[in-house]
Amino acid sequence: MAFSTKTFALVTMLGAFAAPALAQTAATPWELKPDTGYAYDKEGKTFSYKMGTSNAGELLKGAKKVPKGTLFFIGHNGQLYMRSGPYLEGDGKFKFGSDQ
Repeated sequence: MAFSTKTFALVTMLGAFAAPALAQTAATPWELKPDTGYAYDKEGKTFSYKMGTSNAGELLKGAKKVPKGTLFFIGHNGQLYMRSGPYLEGDGKFKFGSDQ
């Protein structure tokens, strides 16, 4: 089964933002695993798949790189969103963090 790089990145980021949204903590890097595909399906469920290399060329067809400086987040409606542009303040703090 072929997956696009965009889908892969979206799903990966979905998992990374789910836990930190509950509490404002320091930013931590994601731990993406090689040879693993991540999917965000039509019902909003997430999955991970062990990938092989025999059809890597097919996987990359139509795939797009995610631009640096892209923020992914889940809205109040449960929908996954992405936003390009600055998301950090000048002092390095998250621009959209808790007001507490």
